[in-house]
Amino acid sequence: MAELKKRYGLITAICMVVGIVVGSGVFFKAQTILKATNGDMPMGILAWIVGGAIMIVCILAFSLMAQKYEKVNGLIDYAEAAVGSRYAYMVGWFMSTIYLPTLTCALAWLSARYSLVFVNSVNPGFCEDPVAGPECLALSGMFLVISYALNALSPKLAGKFQVSATVIKFIPLLLMAVVGLIYGLTHQSSETADSTILAANFATTSGDFSPFFGSVVATAFAYEGWIIATSINAELKDAKRNLPIALIVGGIIIVSIYVFYYMGVAGVVSVNTLIEEGATAAYIKLFGGVFGNILNLFVAVSCMGTLNGLMLGCTRGLYSVAVRGYGFASDTFAQVDEKTNMPANSSIFGVLMCSVWLVFFYGAMLVKKPWFGLFSFDSSELPIVTLYAFYVPIFIVFMIKAKDVNPVKRIIFCTLATAGSVFMVFAAFYAHGYVPMKTAAADGKFSCPVLFYLIVFAVIMIIGTFFMKKKVPAESGKKKQAVKSKK
Repeated sequence: MAELKKRYGLITAICMVVGIVVGSGVFFKAQTILKATNGDMPMGILAWIVGGAIMIVCILAFSLMAQKYEKVNGLIDYAEAAVGSRYAYMVGWFMSTIYLPTLTCALAWLSARYSLVFVNSVNPGFCEDPVAGPECLALSGMFLVISYALNALSPKLAGKFQVSATVIKFIPLLLMAVVGLIYGLTHQSSETADSTILAANFATTSGDFSPFFGSVVATAFAYEGWIIATSINAELKDAKRNLPIALIVGGIIIVSIYVFYYMGVAGVVSVNTLIEEGATAAYIKLFGGVFGNILNLFVAVSCMGTLNGLMLGCTRGLYSVAVRGYGFASDTFAQVDEKTNMPANSSIFGVLMCSVWLVFFYGAMLVKKPWFGLFSFDSSELPIVTLYAFYVPIFIVFMIKAKDVNPVKRIIFCTLATAGSVFMVFAAFYAHGYVPMKTAAADGKFSCPVLFYLIVFAVIMIIGTFFMKKKVPAESGKKKQAVKSKK
């Protein structure tokens, strides 16, 4: 059976980490965080810092594992080495069927949304609703197919596009971070100054931590994706050295960019305007209508770069499980195409799962009256927090069993990463509704988004258990039979 070749270097790995994470959530979730904090800018900045700190400590813990283990897919390798093959299978199944597809389809929608915003700026009236209209859904599906084709048919071209998109996405981010901060310091008006705190600060809201927890969970989407870069460790040159460096350097770059960008946007327009119109209003005010709208195109390209990186993880999702002999039709999904050196069957499964979750995301989150009623939960955030829950056993067991790893680093990094992951899970339950409540999605009836998400999660994972039994790949079976015949 063919194996994946070593073809990516350190620079590509760093661009993969930064490119998968930066350039989508920071544009999408900055507005969400302001809404969650009721316009409290200091609380929003604190949320970005806390979310970034949790990401960094998890990166530090996984960087220790990256120096020790190298096989097919980073996270699944670490789960298998620390907890066991069955747990690794469940992690892989979750990532293949829920985590990767939900993130990827959300990025396909973001790419379509910003593309249509740009087209509307050039040709007003082209699209009536660039956020939730049928054109947006159709374009999202097209972007999914294009990204799949790029990764499945030409992985080298996909890698080059990833590097290019990473460079492009820094243009609007750095411009807003630098110019926005300077503008805010030199042109601070009563409009921006008075609106930095619109509502109540979390310290004076009678013990209600929902705004803070909700904003931290919202940053999870913006920061998430770095773990997907570990899926290329089998294709990364000198992976035990380069992967930890890429994770740490990439993580530091990401947190720095996010915090300064957020502050830059706040220095240009009022928080009220940001909540109602998003960061586009800041770009147009700072750079003018024409250049501001051109920057929207750069934002769309940056989202496509993130989509490309996520699709790269999707194409390898089921392969990383099947290559170990687990899951249904493992011999089929473990195959690597000789011409493209890509797991073609796994790639097809990945894009099909993305299509299913895209329909759910559109029907649950974007339309005025959700299609799925009580089961309309936020599929862009809750699966991410679930992955943090999967991290916890890996960190704990690795801390106990990996005696040959520096004890100080092992204990400190894994303890902090465990605490951060537990905090993220608790914050999600607190912010998304861990008790029944009345929501618009439920038409005035009682709803509990976390509960209904957990039901969907449990059903998918139970289905996965039916395919858990390890199977011997067909090629391995033939080799064993050949040995017997020789005897």
